[in-house]
Parts: sequence; structure tokens; C-alpha cells
Amino acid sequence: MALRHKTRKRLSLLLLLVWLPLYIVAAVSLVNALGRPPIWAELLVYVALGFLWAIPFRFIFRGVGQADPDAAPEKPTDDTSGK
Repeated sequence: MALRHKTRKRLSLLLLLVWLPLYIVAAVSLVNALGRPPIWAELLVYVALGFLWAIPFRFIFRGVGQADPDAAPEKPTDDTSGK
């Protein structure tokens, strides 16, 4: 099922504004539950978790920053009237 560009934009905003903060809280809670590992291990866990959250949502974020391919093309303005 292909999502429309507008739907992908809305889902990406939802993910960034709702899911990501919840994921961050869960990641910090996970690291604290491990009993405060050494700083290098903690950094490694945070870097890994930082990449892992986005992998399932790659298809939603792909192309969101581009112009809507489903939109009607804009008509070029002919501004040669000399005004």
C-alpha cells in the first residue's frame, strides 16, 4: 500500500512529535535499568538506539522534504509585461 505524500508528511510529524519523545524516555529508562554502565558503553547504547528507532520508519520519511509529486504542476508566470 503506497501512502500519499500528504499522509506521509502527517505521519512523519506524528512520529517526530509523539513517538520520538516517548522512545527517548524509554531509551533513558533502559540505560538506567542497566545500572549506569561505563560511559563508553552508555554512549554506544545511545548511538545504537538512535539509529534503531528510524529503521522501521524509513519508508515514511523518504521524500517528505521534496515537493509533492501528486500536486498539479505550477504554471510558469510570464512576467514580461515590463511593469
